[in-house]
Amino acid sequence: MRILLLAGAFNSLTQRAHAELADRGHHLGVELVTRGTPLATLVPRHAPDLIVAPMLTTAVPREVWSAWPCLIVHPGPLGDRGPSSVDWAVHLGAERWGVTVLQANDAMDAGDIWATAECPVPAVGKSDLYRNEIADAAIEALLTAVARFASGTHRPEPQHTLPATRLLGRPRPPLRQADRRIDWAADPTETVLRTLRAADSRPGVRDELLGGTWFLHGGHPEDTLTGRPGELLATRHGALCRATVDGAVWIPELRPARAPGEPATVKLPATLALGDRLLPLPEAPAPLEAGDGPCTWTDIRYHEDGPAGFLRFAFPGGAMSTDHCRRLLAAYRYACTRPTTVLVLGGQRDFFSNGIHLNVIEAAADPAAESWANINAIDDLVHAVLTTTDRLVIAALGGNAAAGGAMLALAADEVWCRSAAVLNPHYRLMGLHGSEYWTYTLPRRVGPEAAGHLTARALPVTAARGQRLGLVDRILDCTAQEFGDHTGRLARRLAAAPGIQPRIAAKKERRESDEARRPLAAYRADELARMRRTFFDPDAPYHALRRAFVRKEPPPGTPAHLNAGAAHAGGTAQVSP
Repeated sequence: MRILLLAGAFNSLTQRAHAELADRGHHLGVELVTRGTPLATLVPRHAPDLIVAPMLTTAVPREVWSAWPCLIVHPGPLGDRGPSSVDWAVHLGAERWGVTVLQANDAMDAGDIWATAECPVPAVGKSDLYRNEIADAAIEALLTAVARFASGTHRPEPQHTLPATRLLGRPRPPLRQADRRIDWAADPTETVLRTLRAADSRPGVRDELLGGTWFLHGGHPEDTLTGRPGELLATRHGALCRATVDGAVWIPELRPARAPGEPATVKLPATLALGDRLLPLPEAPAPLEAGDGPCTWTDIRYHEDGPAGFLRFAFPGGAMSTDHCRRLLAAYRYACTRPTTVLVLGGQRDFFSNGIHLNVIEAAADPAAESWANINAIDDLVHAVLTTTDRLVIAALGGNAAAGGAMLALAADEVWCRSAAVLNPHYRLMGLHGSEYWTYTLPRRVGPEAAGHLTARALPVTAARGQRLGLVDRILDCTAQEFGDHTGRLARRLAAAPGIQPRIAAKKERRESDEARRPLAAYRADELARMRRTFFDPDAPYHALRRAFVRKEPPPGTPAHLNAGAAHAGGTAQVSP
């Protein structure tokens, strides 16, 4: 079918819907929608058989939904209505939630029901939940609804005829800052965490801190440090520890409140955002290996299970600053000193990595210099992975990976993906050529022609298509919560396999052969020469694209590559291996 996607942004769920529907042979168009988008004019140009809205914050006009069937993906269970559904799920501590696919009509979220799906709500942040359990349920319900529509025989159920016993949700108002307010003198840690997690990515929790107004983003429990409620206790790798009435929480990121008439502010590691406002606090290190000690948050952990080592990391939004890359490289080097035969690199769930940290770069006194430092730091990490020849390295992607983060995964010997992961192995939407040795790893994986297609078309790729292309070696069909256990079992089995040492020896020979053919230093030098020209050219599109991205500025229209279709299917330049 010809399916038109309407979305407020090409976000994680829209990307996954696009990739999943494309995998099933549908012909897709995309329109990114703001309040002023002339949909009545734009939609006829696509001549769709069906319109799907995976993520839409504005109403579809009557002249559109009355002329074309339009399915809305609502991230709430049957009967739920309102714009803050996932926020409420986390804020209320719900154990289960759901997604409803309904037909657009005059009333928001009140149309006939095409499909529903339920999901659990683990103790994670809203954005993590949205990208994983909610997205899994959304794709399940959406694919069911599309199949039902294609059958031509299914009739959706009017909501007003459904019995109350089937309505698991109810209409809810927007979750406002007044509802999110933290009372540091009275709220227990559990309440504070739910409040922070219900706003972790956007909009954050508005609060007063050190004489300023800030939005707090993200929250993790602390089991040891305590103090006067509301007091700042310590820092750790850019995060702040703040006391509650019965413990403390770690807050990774802050965003200053926006002054009237000023541009949108940028979310940053908390200590970086506070700058000189922050009085000296103790830096409270966390052990790389947790052992049996108290539970405390850190963004990098290492543990072993027999001959398998596991280096887990989780950075907000998947962005990796210069500091993140250097600390992860130090942890990786430590892991390589351990007597293991398999090393798993990756998080338990959610983002693997999205490459360099554009927010930190944007906030730097010299964004060009910080861009250069960041790209060199991630290149150093990738180089360490590529030159590890005494064990097998597995990149375990419980969630999405993009740009340099996708290329970091490709540096490993094998890439294992949760079936729901989406890959974006390209850079051009940020006006960059890219580095991370991608001109070596990507053609080696998929061939020069396919590498050219992937980087030029700049469209999301499902794990299943990634496996067909050669980007992915193993797909794990499991929930986000199960991914860590599944990778653990597979890694232990691989490490104990009788053929592991011959594989390691063969890997070493291949690396030596490749190095003799063309040194890794040559790939890096060529890539970085192009990146340096871009970073230090104030007129390069990268700078404007970066600013628009980090400040969440809507594009002036739908980017052309989303509707280029077959125009990019042939004739793209090949990448020389």
